[in-house]
Amino acid sequence: MSKPIEDMRLVQIGFLVKDINKTKKEFSRFFDVPEPETVNSGEYEITKTEYRGKPAPGAKCYMTFFYFGDLQMELIQPNEEPSIWREHLDEFGEGIHHISFQVRGMKKTIEACEGWGMNLLQKGEYRRGNGRYAFLDALESLKVVIELLESDK
Repeated sequence: MSKPIEDMRLVQIGFLVKDINKTKKEFSRFFDVPEPETVNSGEYEITKTEYRGKPAPGAKCYMTFFYFGDLQMELIQPNEEPSIWREHLDEFGEGIHHISFQVRGMKKTIEACEGWGMNLLQKGEYRRGNGRYAFLDALESLKVVIELLESDK
């Protein structure tokens, strides 16, 4: 079987954290850069978040981003509502959660990843409504969650 993602450029590494303000302060100090802005994940009317195939209007998080050329590092602090973020943080604790790839053709890429044995965990639209994301379970085979990102042009 050919590779499930056409363009294998890694664009993001995501970490789950319990306290985003404390963690971003430490990373900023470590990288010797200013603390980035923290944003929320957006309103359900825009994000249309689905968790394990069902609407998840309560699934929210705070996010902040560090940039290293074309590579983005994301910190995510989920709320207490059911989501892949909360589930993973509760089960595995803080640390690396996902690696992300920019894709074209979200639906066909999800189908190709499912053909590789990955299960769709969560999907939704970006908080600004200008793209979408999908998290797929690759913990057994790749030891990490795969995130697909598709931005509107």
